[in-house]
Amino acid sequence: MTTTEAAPAIEVTPKAVGKIRQAFEKQGVTGGLRLGVLGGGCSGLSYQFKFDTKPRTTDHVFTFDGVDVWVDPKSMNFLNGMILDYKESILQSGFEFINPNAQKSCGCGTSFSA
Repeated sequence: MTTTEAAPAIEVTPKAVGKIRQAFEKQGVTGGLRLGVLGGGCSGLSYQFKFDTKPRTTDHVFTFDGVDVWVDPKSMNFLNGMILDYKESILQSGFEFINPNAQKSCGCGTSFSA
């Protein structure tokens, strides 16, 4: 397990941390948030965003205000430098992936190409 303390390779904003914590409480989940990248989606790659009970031995482990985030090594190649935020507007609310590795993304923001 790789723990990143100094300058994290990914960032989760305080607003996103709060929403993740709320979701954990609402679902009765213990563990952490697994972020990853899967093949597929309208732009070639899609973000994986799910609750998991424990990290894998090869995961990069990040902690943001008590919320654990786990990223597998292969996904880290695509997520390095990413910011996970939570946006709220009159029309929609949800998590936003701000990924400097994404050369193109789809309109819904859950798929990208690198």
